[in-house]
Amino acid sequence: MEYLLFPGRHHVLTRYQAEFLRRYDATIVWAVTSANHHTTKRNPVPFDRREAAIERLSVAVGIRSLVIGVVDTPPTDDFADVTIKAVEAGTDDEVQLDPSNTVVACSTVEVAKLYEQLGYQVIGVEPEDEPRPWDVLLMVAAGNDDWRKLAHPATVDVFDRYRLDAQIQRCVNDPVVGDDGGLTTTRDYKTYADAFETAADRKWEQIKDFVRPGRILDIGCATGATLQLVDADPRFHESDLIGVEVARHLYAECVHKKEQGLFHNPNVYFYQRNMLGSAVFPARSIDTTLTLALTHEIWSYAAGSRPETVQRFADALYAHTAPGGVWVNSDVCGPGEPERSVVLALDDSDGANPDEPVELEALHDPAGYISGLSTRARFFQFAQDFRRNASVPFEYVERDGKLVLRLADAMDFLTRKDYVDNWLSETHEQFCGLDFAGWSAVAKEAGFTIDPASKAWRNDWVIDNRIAPVASISTVTGEAVDWPDTHQLLIAKR
Repeated sequence: MEYLLFPGRHHVLTRYQAEFLRRYDATIVWAVTSANHHTTKRNPVPFDRREAAIERLSVAVGIRSLVIGVVDTPPTDDFADVTIKAVEAGTDDEVQLDPSNTVVACSTVEVAKLYEQLGYQVIGVEPEDEPRPWDVLLMVAAGNDDWRKLAHPATVDVFDRYRLDAQIQRCVNDPVVGDDGGLTTTRDYKTYADAFETAADRKWEQIKDFVRPGRILDIGCATGATLQLVDADPRFHESDLIGVEVARHLYAECVHKKEQGLFHNPNVYFYQRNMLGSAVFPARSIDTTLTLALTHEIWSYAAGSRPETVQRFADALYAHTAPGGVWVNSDVCGPGEPERSVVLALDDSDGANPDEPVELEALHDPAGYISGLSTRARFFQFAQDFRRNASVPFEYVERDGKLVLRLADAMDFLTRKDYVDNWLSETHEQFCGLDFAGWSAVAKEAGFTIDPASKAWRNDWVIDNRIAPVASISTVTGEAVDWPDTHQLLIAKR
């Protein structure tokens, strides 16, 4: 045996693994999977830190190692072949693994079978009564210091030097972010990225006069498009530009833009963080905080504790805002009379009208199905999905072919009915959870002063082109009701 192939994510190296590997007179080929992922629940430790620990263990134990990063792939029966080819590519074809010169070390039964199908001999690593590396990582996440007794000193050293225990706890215990660093598994990030890029210029025109130079923080920075516009404004050429994005897909685009030289300011920094976790920035250290199309998501993904969560978020913003600094919040909001009972009439001639909603997750093309529904049929599908995904009541009654419901609920549907590409993801979110007065009250409670330029406003283009042609609202006695505000611009100063 010339090589021992050891595939795995290798976030934690254990003392048991070290003793196991010491037995073999072969080059250990560490195929480190998900090497392009970090700060996610499934992969909280960056590849470079994993590689550093492997190299330290190799020196300490006296084994010869090759460390090869393998990019994350969706579940596939070709996984074994993918790792073999990644090793070849990672060594410029100098290392050619095949069943005649390589044994595979793997304790995961399903993965072991894939290598056996290629003709490799597979040996197990940890016996059933021995904690697996992931079990040890979960001990770190739980704050159980006994992990230090099971992890190899190489891992302990790297974790301590780079404070990875805190990072692991933040990632694994995050109540909002999914396993792979996204808010929902159904979100099409290509669509979101395109939308953020398109809207950046319009949003910047709305907020640019309120931005203070200094340390400028964009929370939920998406693809970094707004920070590019800040970067291009000569008023801020000496400012620090900081972007925070929770979604791995969007964060990666920010980093890519910086690598491509799209920012002229050398002081541009991006972090993948959930700002609802531990504090990210020191007290009174930020001059401007931007939250664009973000606060409704904070409200939405805190089901069960929404008022407390948004207040905690605003409190954290106030704490890190420097005296004289500003929080600029541009987002959707609910109507000024959210509880008002209205009658909603919807077009049923612009698409199909099935007898009842369907389970979209079971469909091959949910977007195509939604696109083919009438506006009225979309309402009933929305009601089913919104109640389940956003955990909201969304109550209504049918009366003479029309719908009687809260004005806020009517607007939650009407402002989302055309989001067919991300329907399942969007129905996790509540646009109208708070009205402008409610968001202003949250900022005041945190300690901010509301600037007179703050306002609620209505997106008339959406009303005229998307909503009014297929819907109308009236009072229960039949009088027409004006379309309410749909958005807010909140300028909160310290």
